[in-house]
Amino acid sequence: MATKAPTFTQPLQSVVALEGSAATFEAHISGFPVPEVSWYRDGQVLSAATLPGVQISFSDGRAKVVIPAVTAAYSGRYTVQATNGSGQATSTAELLVTAETAPPNFSQRLQSTTARQGSQVRLDVRVTGIPTPVVKFYRDGVEIQSSPDFQILQEGDLYSLIIAEAYPEDSGTYSVNATNSVGRATSTAELLIQGEEEAVPAKKTKTIVSTAQISETRQARIEKLFFFNKSEAFSLT
Repeated sequence: MATKAPTFTQPLQSVVALEGSAATFEAHISGFPVPEVSWYRDGQVLSAATLPGVQISFSDGRAKVVIPAVTAAYSGRYTVQATNGSGQATSTAELLVTAETAPPNFSQRLQSTTARQGSQVRLDVRVTGIPTPVVKFYRDGVEIQSSPDFQILQEGDLYSLIIAEAYPEDSGTYSVNATNSVGRATSTAELLIQGEEEAVPAKKTKTIVSTAQISETRQARIEKLFFFNKSEAFSLT
């Protein structure tokens, strides 16, 4: 397999956390060979020794930092760096710790959509809240997990579900739940994927003769027959 420099398929996102609550940074990384991952806070190496209680992990391309209980001292710029023999990539985001709270609120809600079979579909919402809400997408009540077919992206307060190639079976009721420690909000919309139109065979045409036409034709035949018989009668006498 050819080598590939590290890239972020999902970069870090800034977090607003309530003082005393948990804060999580997560990035999705691809590359071959599997990159080595390092974390930094305000330019300094981040570890359990430099930031007590921090949990750092990297598995299946997901690099994660979890701080179980943040205080104002944890605020700052967090950077993850991925490195292998083919290159290096970094992603940076902010952690803001606050004592204020606000329940989730949709500044942009889901919109019902109709699309053609085989097209790409994108469903977007914008949601805010303090602490930063956990946002999940659902179809007909079943949570959607991010995958190559159903990609879930976040960019600031914009959350997107991208269906790479939609089919009629993807039609249904889609919803987004946003939850934090002080509340919950939901937005719902319908998605209709129209399949290819089936060809309708042409109907055979029928010639319809009216009753009046039948009567006129029948009368003409009777008159002709009567005239023929009458002529024969004259010739025999």
